[in-house]
Amino acid sequence: MATSPRQPASVGEVVEHGLCIGCGLCEALGPDRWKMTMTEEGRLRPAPLSDENPAADAAILAACPGVTAEATADGPEHDEVWGRYAHMGEAWADDPEIRFRAATGGVLTALGMHLLKSGKARFILHCAADPAHPVRSRWVMSETPEEVALRAGSRYGPSDTLAGLEAALTRNEPFAIIAKPCDAGAVRARAKADPRLDDLLVAVLVMVCGGASDLGKSWLLLDELGVTEDDVTLFRYRGFGNPGRARVETRDGRAYERTYDELWGDEAGWRIQTRCKLCPDAIGEAADIAAADIWPGAQPEGEDAGFNGVITRTSTGQRLMQAAVEAGDLVRGKDHTPRDYDHFQPHQVSKKRAMAARLRGLSRAGWPVYAHKGLRLDALDAGDEAEEQGAHDRALSGRFSEKLPRP
Repeated sequence: MATSPRQPASVGEVVEHGLCIGCGLCEALGPDRWKMTMTEEGRLRPAPLSDENPAADAAILAACPGVTAEATADGPEHDEVWGRYAHMGEAWADDPEIRFRAATGGVLTALGMHLLKSGKARFILHCAADPAHPVRSRWVMSETPEEVALRAGSRYGPSDTLAGLEAALTRNEPFAIIAKPCDAGAVRARAKADPRLDDLLVAVLVMVCGGASDLGKSWLLLDELGVTEDDVTLFRYRGFGNPGRARVETRDGRAYERTYDELWGDEAGWRIQTRCKLCPDAIGEAADIAAADIWPGAQPEGEDAGFNGVITRTSTGQRLMQAAVEAGDLVRGKDHTPRDYDHFQPHQVSKKRAMAARLRGLSRAGWPVYAHKGLRLDALDAGDEAEEQGAHDRALSGRFSEKLPRP
């Protein structure tokens, strides 16, 4: 008998059922009730500061990516897999230093810098390496193009960018967000209850996401190198080339590097968080612009100058992209089609087609799942019984379960 899906009824239920991605929204909206905490497994999760009160957390639950997901893009073009968009094409930062330092072609960095230089935004809310703990990331507000450039580069571990959302809104100044696709969905959902976001948020920029590893992935590399986290003065996942090497530097002057393939070649060791395996939108359908890696077959063939695929999702994103090109901050390359992205990002196609079955498996196991709208999961349903059974079995075996941490 089919089981009707239900949504999580509390923040604790989101965490305990593997639906939390650690975006930080809990801490932003309920700082007296929740504090983002690093778990023993290396995941950022909200720890309760008092007894849970789902009624008090209603605003959090209304926007939580573990409770709801919705496509909000309004571009005139539509594709069943890739959703609504205005344009797909290739681009890179015009500044060769930015193109070299940033991940891939530096498009998100260049767009953030353009927004500040043009005065369209007063600051950018995003994440960067924590200076005190460089293996970890923290949310920051960059107020100058130089700060955005200094903080360029992918952060593959946990990030709680939205823990800074209320602080950003309190400034009452125009700003942009660079974050994960799931963070963008949370921001759009929150905007339904907070009109300040419509007034102040000038752009939401995301990367097409392959999934966020827990910090255990980084800790394993440090163990391999014989380095403790306290020894580290720099931990760079990518950049300084495309795809660039991971680099670790220590207080006593040692330095280590790993190629992209050495660090990420074995997918079984990625330590992707559970919510990412259940992600209905890793392609930025709630963003204005999504930037992607565009390696054929999703595999880099070696180092190159850096090229981003860019999907403009909204009229806002299209205007921003054009303005950045006209200002000389971005260079546009050739156009793409959705079928090109099938080739660049085949795992995204597979995930979209598998997601309805995975959610059915969780529901059949008695687990809560997020509600989804506009993401075409049912239309794309491949009816994969193995995917459904796998999700069901993982839920019942406890492989998706997590404990609510304590501060």
